Amino acid sequence: MSNTTAIAAGSVDIVTDEQGISTITFFHPSHNSLPGAILNELASTITEAGRDERTKVIILQSKGDRTFCAGASFDELIAIEDKAQGLEFFSGFAKVINACRKSGKVIIGRVQGKAVGGGVGVAAATDYCFATKFAAVKLSELAVGIGPFVVGPAVERKLGLAAFSQLSLDAAEFRSAEWAKDKGLYAEVFDSIEEMDTAVQDFATKLASYNPEALRAMKEVFWQGTEHWDELLTQRAGISGTLVLSDFTRDFIQKFKAKQ
Repeated sequence: MSNTTAIAAGSVDIVTDEQGISTITFFHPSHNSLPGAILNELASTITEAGRDERTKVIILQSKGDRTFCAGASFDELIAIEDKAQGLEFFSGFAKVINACRKSGKVIIGRVQGKAVGGGVGVAAATDYCFATKFAAVKLSELAVGIGPFVVGPAVERKLGLAAFSQLSLDAAEFRSAEWAKDKGLYAEVFDSIEEMDTAVQDFATKLASYNPEALRAMKEVFWQGTEHWDELLTQRAGISGTLVLSDFTRDFIQKFKAKQ
């Protein structure tokens, strides 16, 4: 089974093989940033794969080899005109995280390059994450004038409060993939994409051979205590959606775009 949805110069693709491994791939030409349309499509694709009886395990990845995900689309951030639009946009990240959380299937993350902002949140929302040595992480939101409010619960759950605090406050600096592994975001880090892909496929094949009912029950255990996240992440989206209207954020994005 294969399906590709083209959205806003990007795409979300899903392919399910004979073993029941569903690979979901997102792409955007601007370093795999995530406009609202792609966020919504990604969330719905994850949800649908979780409900599909043919799917036994999900691999979540992006195209390209330099950046896994650059986070929010600056073009859409600068176009937000009021709190309602801000809430709607940042709710897209909430939808993706909650789709991962509520999926009945184990989700394997494949992070080939840098993860920034919301990209760190997407990686943290997977259940078992592989990366290359190039997969440095940065929560840049405070530097932009907002904060990692929506992705925060997912990142804190995976890395712990201390590491989340470090990433959040040191918003201008990347932390290495090895640092992220030491803190629990990545399970394994590889020297090359080829080595990582071999490990991802081997692990997915192994999981696909397990009892799906046992995997579903384990997933529920992993995410125990997050049942309130539908409401929590929406509240957090409202905070970001308000802050993005500030003069600080507007000026930062304009200056950033002028350098490109």
